[in-house]
Amino acid sequence: MTVENALHNKYSLVKGAARRARQLQNGASPLIVAKSMKACRVAQDEIKQGHVTFVLPKAIKEPVLDIAIH
Repeated sequence: MTVENALHNKYSLVKGAARRARQLQNGASPLIVAKSMKACRVAQDEIKQGHVTFVLPKAIKEPVLDIAIH
């Protein structure tokens, strides 16, 4: 596993914030003192301030193909 900045585009930022917001809603303590009480806003602020990092699995050596037959 490698730790990288996985939040390089808007899609990954939204996915990361949603995952962190779920953690907050399930009882995790916020990592910052936030102005908002909304979990999604707190998660976004934590990411923006660099308190949240994401772990990415190592790259797969052989690509996995997903084929759909109609």
